[in-house]
Amino acid sequence: MNRVVITGMGAVTPIGLDIPSFFEGLKNGKNGIGRITRFDTADFKVKVAAELKDFDPLQYIEKAEVRRLDLFSQYAIAAAAQAMEDSGIRGQVDENRFGVYVGSGVGGFGTFTQENSVMITKGSGRVSPYFVPKMISNIAAGNIAILHGAKGPCLSISTACATGTTCIGEAYRAIRHGYADAVIAGGAEASIDPLAVAGFTNCMALTKSEDPDCASIPFDKRRSGFVMGDGAGILILESYDHAAARGAKIYAEITGYGSTCDAFHVTAPASDAEGGARAIADAYNESNPSEDEVIYINAHGTSTPLNDKTETLAVKKALGEEKARAAKISSTKSMTGHMLGAAGAVEAIACVFALQTGIVPPTIGYAEPDEECDLDYTPNTAVKADPTLALSTSLGFGGHNACIALRKI
Repeated sequence: MNRVVITGMGAVTPIGLDIPSFFEGLKNGKNGIGRITRFDTADFKVKVAAELKDFDPLQYIEKAEVRRLDLFSQYAIAAAAQAMEDSGIRGQVDENRFGVYVGSGVGGFGTFTQENSVMITKGSGRVSPYFVPKMISNIAAGNIAILHGAKGPCLSISTACATGTTCIGEAYRAIRHGYADAVIAGGAEASIDPLAVAGFTNCMALTKSEDPDCASIPFDKRRSGFVMGDGAGILILESYDHAAARGAKIYAEITGYGSTCDAFHVTAPASDAEGGARAIADAYNESNPSEDEVIYINAHGTSTPLNDKTETLAVKKALGEEKARAAKISSTKSMTGHMLGAAGAVEAIACVFALQTGIVPPTIGYAEPDEECDLDYTPNTAVKADPTLALSTSLGFGGHNACIALRKI
């Protein structure tokens, strides 16, 4: 079995448009949530989201190509470009053993709604010829592969809110079992769109709080729903031997992965937390943890009433009461909002931040404890804890559960 390491990272997020600014935002507890500016919310019950600020696709994409790409693809391409440059892997890997595992929970939602409007108002002949290749959810992975000459396995996995973590986990297994030497892995999303916001609102998933400081408040008793976020996170995964042979810098090692399904309900987690607990336990146990392990958990922590109490139970079941209470936990969704298919990838990068710096990012906006959420959620201020093992959990609609484990190397 091959060891698998992270040798490059890229991110465009509501709290930073590259890795240094994202890390700075994590350390300082920056709030990326604000009033929605992308469309008029006068007739909407939901008024806030975590949008990207000042994103310029022309830093990464030729002007003529931008109009052929949905925003989610633009985000993915940007994050992948950062990660590729960071890794220095270009020209250092066999193109036939270089893969791409990049997914999206929804794909080109903005393109879909825009072209549907064109169809209704102007007729079928006016629908863009770029409609389908802009919208389909695999196209970010396809474009990244084309741009970077990755001719190995190219998959676009969608497991809703667990997408980013699932893509990284499956890429880890592909390298571990010898199907690739390196993989560009992660997720992207751009769904702050009137139709998506209306849909999530009407299925009672989003908070109606209009105060950005009290909107995404994971594990707080006042929590009332998640806040939508946009962006992308991309990691370069590589076999340890391949990375060492080329003298690559190594950020962390991926040491475990768990993937399960509740098989219970399309939106609600199973109250016994059994599926989530098994995913966490599988990733944790595969890492061969020591008794004195210092654990950081980047929780799914969506700020919904059901998720946060169920996830708390899952952590206790997976690690045991004593280890669960000793672990440092935080939800960076308190800062970035819920980036849907991109969330797990961005949160894996947050785990690398914790391992590299020894600093656990905070859960901001936390004010009122909940007796059903009684672990250490690192409220409001980052702390120095020097974790040796990090777990990143993701729990998606449809009952999809995924967890990856990362170790300082």
